[in-house]
Amino acid sequence: MKRLVLPAVAGLLLSLGLISASQAVEILRWERLPLAVPLVVGQERVVFIDRNVRIGVPESIGEHLRVQSAGGAIYLRASEPIPPTRLQLQDVESGALILLDIAAEPATAGQAPLEPVRIVEGDAPAGRRRDQAGDAANADEASGPGTPTATTGRASPVSVVLTRYAAQNLYVPLRTVEPVAGIVRVSLRRDLALDSLLPTLPVRAQALAAWRLEDQWVTAVRLSNASARWLELDPRALQGDFVAATFQHPTLGPAGRSADTTVVYLVTRSHGLAESLLPVVAPIDAMVNLPPAAAAGQADGRREKEARDEE
Repeated sequence: MKRLVLPAVAGLLLSLGLISASQAVEILRWERLPLAVPLVVGQERVVFIDRNVRIGVPESIGEHLRVQSAGGAIYLRASEPIPPTRLQLQDVESGALILLDIAAEPATAGQAPLEPVRIVEGDAPAGRRRDQAGDAANADEASGPGTPTATTGRASPVSVVLTRYAAQNLYVPLRTVEPVAGIVRVSLRRDLALDSLLPTLPVRAQALAAWRLEDQWVTAVRLSNASARWLELDPRALQGDFVAATFQHPTLGPAGRSADTTVVYLVTRSHGLAESLLPVVAPIDAMVNLPPAAAAGQADGRREKEARDEE
């Protein structure tokens, strides 16, 4: 009989509002189908995703939707009604995408606040918070020294994986990009001087983006034809210290045509593209290293020669 006293007291206090029940969390399973997350104007809704993500918001609703992200949670608050719109969440580490379909409507009288949302993988238990670091550690312990890990068991070389991933990011819809664990995007100077990259061809080069996996970097560089003729692209003409180089297209059309631009993917080891380019050699002026008297004598000799030539 005594065992029923505490539950009874707790139920009485809860019914009287003296203690609060924990707020429920709606579980949404990501199975490559867009997840519906309705919003109410003026109310903030929290989406727990337990990973670092980039959030893609269409410009058409940017002024009406406040989006904040911190510690694996996303905070959405609509200031005005928003028609059905799709948001893209991209995993910073793997590049995987999760699609959210949102729509904001005005609150109705007596409507309860919306519950927070937790997004879990389709094959992950709904009641358990996923701990990627812990799962990786358990996998390492279970594998043992004789079992290949994800890194050693990779079917393709790192340079191939990086090149494929970069090409997908530039040429296919983001939702179809194959996620690769360990690939991260790295900062890149857009004004990086690339005049020495293809010195034998009349092309303009501009760095677009870069990614890293293990000890290798891949940099996507846009090449544009500056001439009126077709150009053959040969990796052997590239000047620099590269592990691999791949052109998206084998030729460049004349300037002004649709085929006058392509991308080359440059893979480097232990550092980015800037450190792999050949140094630019400045014109040499022999007079710079001469003593002042000798330099002055040579200057006088040149003036005398020019005077004789004029006569």
